[in-house]
Amino acid sequence: MPGTRKLGRDTAHRLAMLRGLVTFFFENGKIETTATRAQEVRAMAEKMITIAKEDNLANRRNVMAFITKESVTNKLFKEIAPKYVDRNGGYTRITKLGPRRGDAAEMAIIELI
Repeated sequence: MPGTRKLGRDTAHRLAMLRGLVTFFFENGKIETTATRAQEVRAMAEKMITIAKEDNLANRRNVMAFITKESVTNKLFKEIAPKYVDRNGGYTRITKLGPRRGDAAEMAIIELI
C-alpha cells in the first residue's frame, strides 16, 4: 500500500513532501532522491497514472487533490497517461546510484519508462 513508510517525518510533513516529489517527478520525468523516497514516489506516481488513463472530471479532481500544480495535472492527462494506455502498471524505473557522500544514504534515480 502506498504511503506506509514513515520516512522519519510526521504525517502532514510526509504527505507534503510526497506531493511535492510526485509533482516535480511528473513535471521533469525524472528525479534523483534517496532509494526509500523513490519507492514511495513510484507507488504514488503509478497510482496517479492509472487514474489519469481515463480522462473524466472525477479522475481529474482525484489527481488534483494530490498533485500541487494544475499545469502538471494537464500534462499528466494529455501527454503522460496516453503513452501507457496499453500497459498495466510498471510505468517507472528506479536505478540505484550508491551512497550519498554526506551521510551515506542510498541514492536512486526514478524515471518514467
